[in-house]
Amino acid sequence: MSNLIPTARFGIGDVVKHRLLDFRGVIVDVDPEFANSEEWYEAIPADMRPHKKQPFYHLLAENDETSYVAYVSQQNLVADDEDEEISHPEIGAIFDRFEPGRYRLRAERMQ
Repeated sequence: MSNLIPTARFGIGDVVKHRLLDFRGVIVDVDPEFANSEEWYEAIPADMRPHKKQPFYHLLAENDETSYVAYVSQQNLVADDEDEEISHPEIGAIFDRFEPGRYRLRAERMQ
């Protein structure tokens, strides 16, 4: 088995949805491999627990009830094809506009 870490499939600004759970979000940061606490990791049901040697994404996420910040493994994300904006209150502080499938970073965030 290789010790190489897979390349990130998604980038900052991409709109994605969870493969198993009912939520979608926009990516705001990427960790090349798991970088959260062991307590967080162990709280995931064992039958759903992803392996750590893969990219993990920080999302501004939403479902039908609320918006929140999520931390999700690459294996559990797919591109979102709805072409609808995410309704998260923090989006305007990071991104300046929505284009189909992705948000564009504010100019001051690119520096």
